[in-house]
Amino acid sequence: HNYKYYVLANPTITDYQFDMLLKELEQLEQQFPEFDDPNSPTKKVGGSITKTFTHYTHSKPMLSLSNAYSMGEIRAFDERIKRSINSTYSYVCELKFDGVAIALHYEKGALIRGVTRGDGIGGDVVTENIRTIRSLPLKLRGTDHPEYFEIRGEVVMPVDAFQAFNEKRILNNEQPFANPRNATAGSLKLQESSTVAKRPLDCLLYAVVTEEPGFTSHYESMQHAKKWGFKVHESIKRCSTIENVIAFINDWEIKRATLPFDTDGVVVKIDDFSLQSALGNTSKSPRWAIAYKYPAEKAITRLLSVDYQVGRTGSVTPVANLSPVTLAGTVVKRASLHNEDIMKKLDLRINDSVYVEKGGEIIPKITGVELSLRPANSKPIPFITKCSECNTELLKDPDKANHYCPNEACPPRIKGAIEHFISRKAMDIRSLGEGKVELLFDKGIISNVADLYSIAYHDIINLEKAYSSPDGSKIRVVKLKEKSVNNILDGIEQSKQRPFEAVLFALGIRHVGETTAKILAMHFKSIDNIIHASTETLTAVSEIGEVIAQSIIAFFADEQYMQIVNRLRNAGLNFEKKMEEEQPETKPLLDMTIVVSGTFVNFSREEIQSTIERLGGKNVSSISKNTTYLVAGNKTGPAKMEKAKTLGVPIISEDQFIKIINDAT
Repeated sequence: HNYKYYVLANPTITDYQFDMLLKELEQLEQQFPEFDDPNSPTKKVGGSITKTFTHYTHSKPMLSLSNAYSMGEIRAFDERIKRSINSTYSYVCELKFDGVAIALHYEKGALIRGVTRGDGIGGDVVTENIRTIRSLPLKLRGTDHPEYFEIRGEVVMPVDAFQAFNEKRILNNEQPFANPRNATAGSLKLQESSTVAKRPLDCLLYAVVTEEPGFTSHYESMQHAKKWGFKVHESIKRCSTIENVIAFINDWEIKRATLPFDTDGVVVKIDDFSLQSALGNTSKSPRWAIAYKYPAEKAITRLLSVDYQVGRTGSVTPVANLSPVTLAGTVVKRASLHNEDIMKKLDLRINDSVYVEKGGEIIPKITGVELSLRPANSKPIPFITKCSECNTELLKDPDKANHYCPNEACPPRIKGAIEHFISRKAMDIRSLGEGKVELLFDKGIISNVADLYSIAYHDIINLEKAYSSPDGSKIRVVKLKEKSVNNILDGIEQSKQRPFEAVLFALGIRHVGETTAKILAMHFKSIDNIIHASTETLTAVSEIGEVIAQSIIAFFADEQYMQIVNRLRNAGLNFEKKMEEEQPETKPLLDMTIVVSGTFVNFSREEIQSTIERLGGKNVSSISKNTTYLVAGNKTGPAKMEKAKTLGVPIISEDQFIKIINDAT
């Protein structure tokens, strides 16, 4: 019944009957624990907690596809195929769904591993979260599948389900996701699989990877995948000529608007596996496949009003409220206007008819105004002079286009600072996600980050608040029950083990990002050394300029911030750099400054950067005359390459970097 409902979309019993059967199964599993099955449908609700995601190297790289934006480019691709092979061939066309790529591993018919694409060479193991997707088989149907194989696909969130999900977030005073893809990506990296289970994820499969013989073509393999219980979209089609391919692309450009999922193009593949193998791959993409990208969809709608959002640093962002319009499969109601300069450039007026498009099919943006429809006597929209949240007079950064609210007690600034503090690369308290910060702040439990470490069980158990939608039409009650409370307290306690550089980044010092925090922690070793450092001492450190130095000094000169730092110190957070046991006695990269750019074959960029730091070197983000090396992988930015050549900075490959390390150690 699960298969019929979620894969075939053809249920034969009512939802109530399904729920009763599932409840009966749960009771049977409790009564007979000796028959526990990790692949039971009851496991779809999740329950496990993953504190860290392990890295897994793909059996075959998950390569990117070359893109085509015109029929001429599609025909040129076909001409290259003709020149490369001396036999007849056919193509398979598939819709390109806009989601998150996933690799699923099955052994003896059971799901054993789910891995994100990552950098294409390896990704994160997210098996427990993947298990909660109801359309994904934990146990395969039939017996003709390989003993062990991998199948790749796209995890997606249906558009209607995404909109309903976002409405719930807004009701709960949570920040809505920008689009279904962002919501999907965020869901797969959540720590609690029970939370993932509540999100409306789906999974569409598009490639079987196996060393076992069984089928000779891609189309044949996907027909088998359907029989095994996988959701393969019905649009997949075998095309004997390039004209058939073009007809498929043109046909679906219109029909894709009726699909429940976001799509941004069509993938065209050579069908025969032996021909795929003969054509091979470049370092970036397969020669036997190409992705046709549909042009960004445009629409015209009316500008109703402009809101102003205040961020963590006080930066004020204008947001256009639009008359709802369907664009690339989603209903667009809002679009960022970025800053006052953009508003002036567009010369926006209330009730203007504006052109909206999605950049890369993702982010809505206003691209122009239809002046012939402009109302008479309309006036340009003035940028606000006072904060929309606290009524403080706004300031404008002389070096940037942004206005900002200088009031550090402004509620969005405080909540933003707390959300930054608990984020993954900072204190990593993921159990406080899903709008719980908003609830704790609104109830007066926390008013700054140090308050987190004073929370007691009795303070928050059964804490609840009703949230209404912006138009007041819906109300949702948020309540913290025992499991959530225990997870929150455990997450806060475990955050005390985070390293000094993470704590420093979590403080939210203006201009001190993740990399700068690492540089400061490595150089100064303790918070006290940073607090007492002068401007000259700070700017003597590579990558620390005058602006960053002044920001650091101003932060620690503020009595309120120092009180928070001291409370965090007393709570047991790490304010000193600890010497890792695995650090070698020799530092062959000492005093070297190295830029790492692109993607790599043997290691992730983060692993190379970690090795540099472990061996005494400094990771820097931009190239200067003081840079020792540029370690260049695939997709290294051309600007970085050009600057390195201009300044005479040695450009080395991954293999050359490894050789330098091996020779030195």
